[in-house]
Amino acid sequence: MKILLVEDDKGIARFVRQGLLEKSFSVDVAVNGEEGLHSALQNPYDLIILDIMLPKMDGIEVVRRMRGLKIQTPVIFLTAKDSESDIVQGLNSGADDYLVKPFSFNELLARVHALLRRGEMVSASTNLQLADLILELDGHRVLRDKTRIELTPKEYALLEFFMRHVGQIITRTMISEKIWGYHFDTSTNVVDVHVSHLRNKIDKDFQPKLLHTVKGVGYVLEDRG
Repeated sequence: MKILLVEDDKGIARFVRQGLLEKSFSVDVAVNGEEGLHSALQNPYDLIILDIMLPKMDGIEVVRRMRGLKIQTPVIFLTAKDSESDIVQGLNSGADDYLVKPFSFNELLARVHALLRRGEMVSASTNLQLADLILELDGHRVLRDKTRIELTPKEYALLEFFMRHVGQIITRTMISEKIWGYHFDTSTNVVDVHVSHLRNKIDKDFQPKLLHTVKGVGYVLEDRG
């Protein structure tokens, strides 16, 4: 699981990051709101832990912009703002949970696990869809314009990864880490070959084209039609 921590207090950031790493999470850290928003837009995180009082852009605005761009990554506000009105404003902005500083790391960890479990339950009970492309999670079926598309297990995992992060640029490194594991040799062209095979199956005979190459960066699944 990959978590983005947006916190300008270096001591808190170091403490939370270390605790999450010890629990086998992968953690990126941003030190201001603009950097946090950029990371959230460019990378597919499983969860974001976000301070409210941040330099350059406050956490409330970060969440509002994320939700406005249809990024539904779960967010926990971790902040010293503890009034009832602050909590209501934070949750109304689109955050999923709110934890006040000073805090217990065990409580933060419990809330992280609760949100991740909730996301898994929602994902397990719904299909993923973009335009006329449908991925049926329960039956492991893929349909495009009501036509059944046969995918290999790796192609299916790759498509699910893309469809969980529609509109976000997915780099080759991100694909190799998610689909093949951290020790995958990213110097090979295996990622590009699998993406090419997937594109031929879901796009070649259909309109609009959905899987696009971002030159020098990676790929993005989105409806540009």
